[in-house]
Amino acid sequence: MSDKDFTGLPKELRPWEGFSRDSQTVRVSVDKRRYGKTMTIIEGIDPKSENIKDIAKELKRKVASGGTVKDGKTIELQGDHRDTVKRYLEGMGFKIEAV
Repeated sequence: MSDKDFTGLPKELRPWEGFSRDSQTVRVSVDKRRYGKTMTIIEGIDPKSENIKDIAKELKRKVASGGTVKDGKTIELQGDHRDTVKRYLEGMGFKIEAV
């Protein structure tokens, strides 16, 4: 919500800051693709309140792999990075459901 501030209130007085991440449950799973390649799938991040492309960019940088954003709401990373992604997203304030 930091990019979508229409109220003009100072950051200290915004009661909605930080609540959206606590209420979202993010699923982190691994999918096996053709030729035995694995993909880490991250689903459940609300595209209205979060910039998914920036989160995907930071995750790709953290795990040092390629990836993409599918349909504007699902992040796919090349390889099995469940533990690293889980730790990073929990540090950002999301609730994680690992599958």
